[in-house]
Amino acid sequence: MTADDSGAAPRDMDTEDDAVRDVPVDDPSGGRDEGATTNGEAGGMVTGNGAADNGDENNIAVRLEQLILGADRRYTPFQAARGAGVSMDLAARFWRAMGFADIGQVKALTEADVLALRRLSGLVEAGLLSEAMAIQVARSTGQTTARLADWQIDSFLEGLTEPQDSGLTRTEITYPLVELLLPELEEFLVYVWRRQLAAATGRVVRAQDDAEMVDRRLAVGFADLVGFTRLTRRLEEEELGELVEAFETTCSDLVAAHGGRLIKTLGDEVLFSADDAGIAAEIGLRLIETMTNDETMPELRVGIAFGTVTTRMGDVFGTTVNLASRLTSIAPKDTVLVDEAFAEELGRIGDAPVSEADAAAAEKVAEEGTGAPPPSYRFALQPMWQRPVRGLGVIEPWQLSRRDGQATSD
Repeated sequence: MTADDSGAAPRDMDTEDDAVRDVPVDDPSGGRDEGATTNGEAGGMVTGNGAADNGDENNIAVRLEQLILGADRRYTPFQAARGAGVSMDLAARFWRAMGFADIGQVKALTEADVLALRRLSGLVEAGLLSEAMAIQVARSTGQTTARLADWQIDSFLEGLTEPQDSGLTRTEITYPLVELLLPELEEFLVYVWRRQLAAATGRVVRAQDDAEMVDRRLAVGFADLVGFTRLTRRLEEEELGELVEAFETTCSDLVAAHGGRLIKTLGDEVLFSADDAGIAAEIGLRLIETMTNDETMPELRVGIAFGTVTTRMGDVFGTTVNLASRLTSIAPKDTVLVDEAFAEELGRIGDAPVSEADAAAAEKVAEEGTGAPPPSYRFALQPMWQRPVRGLGVIEPWQLSRRDGQATSD
């Protein structure tokens, strides 16, 4: 879309027929003959019935677009903005926030695009969202679903459309496959989104006060493959892709299974968080143990910090995140390093002794038969040498390990 702050029609629209301009959005004919042509984005002219002048592949591409979008292209950006009752400027901002390029004034938008504009602008008009927040909703949704769509096409559909004995080409297989999968994947997407929304809402409402709903105290950890740069030079692209996918899948499953949240993956590194330091400690050690037992994986190092974190659009920011990243970069291979605040939190919740002297004293009291139960610490902490870290001053890392006799449990 091309922005126009005034919301007025672009100059090349001034001569547009009034009958077309004033067509109600709900009119299925769009104010044009069914055989009229509309401009395709890059494939030349696309006819109203979906035929294309660039051959069979372009024709299938147009049919796939109509199948997925559920409607023909009918509106220019100006017509869509007018039909939704919003300015071109706001419509363009929404469009770009969702991750789509400017398209000039070709007829490339559908009824769903108009409805989406109406809904977002309606939330702003009703006072439920500010304009800035509505833009943020569009951006976060666009970024998340763009990655999902890319993954499904690159990894999912590509594997399912391998040419079969039927003699059909991959292009010919794609249309019926998408036709079958589309409604099921759409329902599953909504289901997962509702589940994730319920989980996220639960985390927020459990916050102790309003300030913690935005700036919360969390454990944040990075897990980083050691020597990944060397691997990129030694492995073939396909092997490297399989390794990264296996790493991300393993991390994602372990983080979720033990009550954490995977924030993002960065190829050779993942970022995760947990509300509880004990959960984060278990995740960090599980990641090390799992990768160590997998001969196909390089060594791993993990850094975890605990403190106030700002959350925005599903990501986390702040000094705590930076500290976790620095701890990861200085951690020896197959080791979990944590900061002092994380060590103190483990001690506070009883998952690790505040000091080995305190642990020994508690064990001695229990052995003397005073009736006090022996401590059941899950983790051990060993202080490391203090060291300066750029931008963070002097820090005291602690090496995290399992307590003697505390075996892992599935």
